[in-house]
Amino acid sequence: MSSTGPTTEPLPGRPGPAVRVALPVPVLSQPVRRFLATESGSAVLLLLATAAALVWANLPGGTYQTVWETTAGVTLGDAGLTMDLGHWVNDALMAVFFCTVGLEISREVTVGHLRSPRAVVVPALGAVGGLVVPALLFFAFTAGTPAAVGWGIPISTDTAFLVGMLALFGPRCPDRLRLFLLTLAIVDDIGAVTVMAVFYSHGVSVPALLLSALLLAVLVGLRLAGEWRLTPYVVVGIALWGAVHASGVHATLAGVLVGLVVPATAVEPEQRDRVRAFGRALIERADPTRVRLATSAVRASVPPNDRLQAALHPLSAFLVVPLFGLANAGVSLSGETLRAAVGSPLTWGVVVALVVGKTAGIAVAAGLALKFRLGDLPGRVRYGHLVGGAMMAGIGFTLSLFITDLAFDDPVLQAEAKIGVLAGSLLAAVLGALVLRVLGERLPLCSPDLDDDGGLPALPSGPWTDPTRT
Repeated sequence: MSSTGPTTEPLPGRPGPAVRVALPVPVLSQPVRRFLATESGSAVLLLLATAAALVWANLPGGTYQTVWETTAGVTLGDAGLTMDLGHWVNDALMAVFFCTVGLEISREVTVGHLRSPRAVVVPALGAVGGLVVPALLFFAFTAGTPAAVGWGIPISTDTAFLVGMLALFGPRCPDRLRLFLLTLAIVDDIGAVTVMAVFYSHGVSVPALLLSALLLAVLVGLRLAGEWRLTPYVVVGIALWGAVHASGVHATLAGVLVGLVVPATAVEPEQRDRVRAFGRALIERADPTRVRLATSAVRASVPPNDRLQAALHPLSAFLVVPLFGLANAGVSLSGETLRAAVGSPLTWGVVVALVVGKTAGIAVAAGLALKFRLGDLPGRVRYGHLVGGAMMAGIGFTLSLFITDLAFDDPVLQAEAKIGVLAGSLLAAVLGALVLRVLGERLPLCSPDLDDDGGLPALPSGPWTDPTRT
């Protein structure tokens, strides 16, 4: 009888023969590798890229704008796509980031901790509050001015910065708080992308939208048919990105949709039995056909969601997100620009909306959902965690900068809005971190009645005996 539990035998070395030539490359220590394997590594890279963009944009010569306005394209005959480097980062590479986030949320909702509808209600309602309240506060500051059109700037939460900041807190930040805020962030991002599509898109193409809907239907059909190979999802996903981009809607929406559609359901045990059978056949006689069949059997034993996430997450965390920061955070910080920003209702509207609006909107909406028992936050999440996380959700970067460029053609208004985004995000990060540290372990649990996932288990019935004496 075969065991179904995990094997305790040590794994051999990496597959393949040893490399004959040793290249003189530096070897990272184990702590450094562990650090880079977490979101905190990505957050630090993003911070460094943001600082580099600010320094670069303020150097004489204007090379920052020149580089990111350089055009590049892909052509095939008479057909092709040409954009400047900044748009290649914002529209194409960032679709990979949003796909990665969609994959993680899809997995948690399907087979993870968020598969219970009650676990999704609280972050979803919190996200709605975090969309509405900042927009209202921003409009209160800018009503009657040309800057009022930028009301969508402070509604978004930057998922990469948020998750990275949470990772820096280590054990004091419960995993369930991370899942809550990650779910909140993706609902927030979907809302922000929808706002961009409806209010900040110009010249929307109806035929391209219809083609996008058809391609999305194809993706759903692949999922319903039980397709386990990644190639069909990737091919249709790239076509969906092209159709969404051609429609005039921001193309990153395609990444979110692909991530949510790729299947995350657990694989049947029969697939693992096939791995054993094809592996034995390969051991008996190794040939290209048996290698291909054994490789396919191994891949089929892991859900497509997990395989695609393993491939995209390093690319997203350590390349895409830092590149985005480098391409978008550059803003002139001359004395004249800073003086104009200090007296600008646009800048203050963004700062107050990110710091106060996000905190109040998320905390109040989520708190009401908990109070009226519309949902719950299992585990050891406390109200202090909820308030600190809501404040940290005021880190608005990615879509905030997107909408800034879409809302304003005036470089002065763009600079004032970006200064507000950077200042408000920094303030939200610092205050959120302090609240998590000070109040994180002091306020009561959000869901004290639960006895699953961290709650106190029921006491066993008596009589009680000492197990060491039996």
